[in-house]
Amino acid sequence: MIQLYYSPGTACLAPHFLLEELGLAYELILVDTAKQQHQEAAYLQLNPKGKIPFMIDGDLHLSESAAICLYLIEKYTDTQQATHFNPAPGTAERAQLYQWMLYLSNTLQAELLSYFYPERLSEDAAGAAQVKAHAEQRVASMLSYIDTQLSKTAGNYLLGHELSCADLFLFMLCRWTRGMTKPAREYPHLKPYLQSMFERRSIQDSLAQEGISAPYY
Repeated sequence: MIQLYYSPGTACLAPHFLLEELGLAYELILVDTAKQQHQEAAYLQLNPKGKIPFMIDGDLHLSESAAICLYLIEKYTDTQQATHFNPAPGTAERAQLYQWMLYLSNTLQAELLSYFYPERLSEDAAGAAQVKAHAEQRVASMLSYIDTQLSKTAGNYLLGHELSCADLFLFMLCRWTRGMTKPAREYPHLKPYLQSMFERRSIQDSLAQEGISAPYY
């Protein structure tokens, strides 16, 4: 059985959503980051990076939220049936999926980490405050870009008419903006998109399992 090591509300959410969406059997294992359990020897022996999430599937040990999502769709969906979760390699849909997953993980998520952990980029409180403010401005421009792209899609999702793991990843990151001056839910196209995503059983069940309460996004 798949094991997903998680800390509530962190980057574990996207693979957690996906496990639910695919209907896979899995075990959630809590790693209490508030108690620094991710830095304890037992966890570091499994995952030397000391990060969340971490997944075990048989002999495979895998970290990085986006990598876990891509692995799950490749292993547990059938490309021969052209499932919307796993577009066939070499297709335009597959290229778009890669583009969105890389943009979300390498650009938006990275900037959100600067927003939440500005002290990592500055030696004093005043500098950290400036890093945080500038990160929020850059996140706003990224959300505006995503909002515009949603207005241009043929359907209700990033890839058009069908849900993909990129949508689950985006919902996770948009949730992280809920405390910002202009959170994702206040953009005209992101607002109905996030409400529609939140209504999915996979997302509601995952949030409940992790003990996450409102505001959800």
